[in-house]
Amino acid sequence: MSDDAIHYELPTVVESRPAKRQRVMAQYDPAQRYSSPDELAASSDYELSKARRASRNVKLENHERRQQSYGDSDDSEESPDELDHTVHTFYRDHRSKSTRISSGSSPESLLVVEAPPKESTPPRKSVPVLYKQKLVLRGHKKGVAAVKFSPDGLWIASCSADATIKIWDSASGKHMRTLEGHMSGVSTIAWSPDSKTLASGSDDKSIRLWNVHTGKPYPVPLLGHHNYIYSIAFSPKGNMLVSGSYDEAVFLWDVRAARVMRSLPAHSDPVGGVDFVRDGTLIVSCAGDGLIRIWDTATGQCLRTLVHEDNAPVVSVRFSPNGKFVLAWTLDSCVRLWNYVEGRCLKTYQAHKNERYSIGGAFGVHGDEAFVVSGSEDAGMVIWDVTSKHVLQRLEGHEGVVLGVDTHPSESSLVSGGLDRTVRVWRNQEVSEDHGAMQGNSPWE
Repeated sequence: MSDDAIHYELPTVVESRPAKRQRVMAQYDPAQRYSSPDELAASSDYELSKARRASRNVKLENHERRQQSYGDSDDSEESPDELDHTVHTFYRDHRSKSTRISSGSSPESLLVVEAPPKESTPPRKSVPVLYKQKLVLRGHKKGVAAVKFSPDGLWIASCSADATIKIWDSASGKHMRTLEGHMSGVSTIAWSPDSKTLASGSDDKSIRLWNVHTGKPYPVPLLGHHNYIYSIAFSPKGNMLVSGSYDEAVFLWDVRAARVMRSLPAHSDPVGGVDFVRDGTLIVSCAGDGLIRIWDTATGQCLRTLVHEDNAPVVSVRFSPNGKFVLAWTLDSCVRLWNYVEGRCLKTYQAHKNERYSIGGAFGVHGDEAFVVSGSEDAGMVIWDVTSKHVLQRLEGHEGVVLGVDTHPSESSLVSGGLDRTVRVWRNQEVSEDHGAMQGNSPWE
């Protein structure tokens, strides 16, 4: 299908119910932000809170030690230039899980990657990034707020301001079913780890769980938030769900019991993003107050608060696949990679436009290198090399703001959605012609 023959009439953003992610920070005024209790304690009660912060540091350091098997180098200090290597380890682990479990060895020992001596490290083969649009999926009546591949890679889920969720076949683009039940626009979706359940968060203040195969909602919705729900994420085991809302709170839910396990007084502005670390022990949240916070899942304790000197509103956040870093989108047109244990910003990626909407993105790989991909307000997408920060490719095709982007769990494919009401699937031509760098011929197999 040629895009040259397609003419879109972009949906008008209605002020009473703006498209997702414009609402999050459109009226944000940094001058009106007040300091949270955690910030005041850090500045005025240092001595009294010293022991408490030391306890937090111990927890984070223990978590860091659990992550040391993810491709650390021989250096005593972690090098940001090995970020892409650590991401690769995740994909190898993800695809070989059944083999590792049957072997009887502990996951920690099996995830260890012995790095060769630096002087003998062979140069990596550069694989060109050449994503091209392959499918344009139509059906939503309003802007698409988020898109997600299922963990098994078979399905794509999309949600929209039209209050529906649609399920698509990821290979053919065929529309499989539409999930209806929310009373207002749907801003966020999340797949369960087994790809059988989909969770959705809406402006109607509810979270619903759906049986993907039947298209029916679970009988009891998750109720408790007092305002729009902007972000949700499943725990790695699928037994918990975390949600962030315009009501400035982060809720941790028991999925089976359909009840709130814990409410975190997280931020002093609407919460734009939440995520679980890969082992489920930590939660990250972000908000318009410019803060990124790391939480202990078991206790609900805030272990670390990250804030950049520019203090730009943070609208979306994700843990890296290996759990060692946090990627954050901010309304100063930057995407920043943080070492949350050290509280240090390692990389800043720029080249896209992000000043008004809460735009999302994802980690991915091409060949033996890792990348970051993000939507943009200029109707495009940008792909950066994780290590060098170089722009690998700019993708054009949408005719409006690109709000959501996701990467396929095992193939070199992307999916995007935006205000032009379409869902688009992109595939890397160079990888496809080379029989798939993520399907058996990758250097980490």
